[in-house]
Amino acid sequence: MARMFRSGFPLILFLIFALASAALGQPTTDPDPPDPLLSAVSAHGPLLLHLPGIGGPRLCDHRMLAGLRDGGVKANFVICDWTENDPGIAALQGYARNRREAQRIADLILAHIAADPDSPIYLTAHSGGCGLAVWALEKLPPDVKLQIVLLIAPALSPGYDLTRALHHVDGNMYAFSSLLDTVVLETGTRLFGTIDGFVQPPGADPLFYQKLIQRTYQRDWARYNDFGDHIGAMSRPFAKAILAPLICPATGSTTQPSDAAARAETRNPKSE
Repeated sequence: MARMFRSGFPLILFLIFALASAALGQPTTDPDPPDPLLSAVSAHGPLLLHLPGIGGPRLCDHRMLAGLRDGGVKANFVICDWTENDPGIAALQGYARNRREAQRIADLILAHIAADPDSPIYLTAHSGGCGLAVWALEKLPPDVKLQIVLLIAPALSPGYDLTRALHHVDGNMYAFSSLLDTVVLETGTRLFGTIDGFVQPPGADPLFYQKLIQRTYQRDWARYNDFGDHIGAMSRPFAKAILAPLICPATGSTTQPSDAAARAETRNPKSE
């Protein structure tokens, strides 16, 4: 009997320690490690935070960011891979996980503000990342505002109410879409999600919607390697010529016809 007690004595001590720790409110597991992007977003100076599509960071993302640099955007460029190394349809449909990632993105924005409250923040996103961008904006405190938001082929329902997100945009939110982007935006998302342009739903605040500027594909953007496909607006020349001036107007200007004119041009192209 004494031998059995001695062999089980270490286990008894462990159980006593665990129960005492719980009673005192002490953690019995290690805390979560800090976000690896925390130091990057905390750097002083303007921040440009980019959210890729459901495939995670790809060459098109790096080309777009390079084009913004070419166009004169001066900022600390940080890519946040919200897919958690689990890209594809799982990333698009992981609603609960994506909501957690949206909070993470909001926390990264707040970390930058805490480190350098007077520097501007620009948020760019492509495809599925646009949904995370909008959700992250919605999670920010009421007094937090970003300067510019760029959404390229946004992955949200056309009738999604952007009022809460637009409340956190000090300048404009630009949404780029293409009626020619049928392979992904029409066929793919009909099966796995909803990705399209936006319409102002009933009950949305029209004052905030004045900040939303939508740009439909224009045929002359082909000169910038944008041919109206799902990643056309991510090309380096397009980012330099069209996107960068939206962030830094002093670097240049672009001629942006109305959406109605752009749609008419797409549906009824001029003969060469």
